[in-house]
Order: sequence, then C-alpha cells, then structure tokens
Amino acid sequence: MLKIFCSWVSSSDGNERVGRMIMFKECLKNNIIPFIILDSDKPFYLRGLKNYESDKMFLIDIIKHVQDLYEAAVDDMLDFEI
Repeated sequence: MLKIFCSWVSSSDGNERVGRMIMFKECLKNNIIPFIILDSDKPFYLRGLKNYESDKMFLIDIIKHVQDLYEAAVDDMLDFEI
C-alpha cells in the first residue's frame, strides 16, 4: 500500500500537489509525523519507489529521514518565548 500511494503522489501528471496534501492529511489523521520530500531527497525517494519490491527498507529509511527533518524544522519554529 505504501508503494502504491507514494507512486501516485510522485507522478507528474498534475495530481502531485493533491497527492502530497492527502498524504500530509492522512499522516496527521493517523498520528504519524508528516514528511515532505525535498528536491535534494527526491532522487533517493524515486529510487526507493522503483526498487521497493526488492528493498523495502530503502524507501522506509528515506521517509524516516525526511520525517526527522520535518520534525526538527517544526521544533525550531515552535521554540520561541512569549
């Protein structure tokens, strides 16, 4: 299921933004740290999708990596004094 959804989200047929928003919403809904694939990580993400059947952990590791980046960015934004 992960590969099917991620493949759909990474398509370049105009549904990419809609797919990213759905994935972001579903992550929040299911108490999963959302993730955003940065341009610098996109080649690795696409490689993970392509090779998912033979190496599932590569895609999972990429997603965990970008989740860590997202979490750090949010923590930085929320670290302020009132």
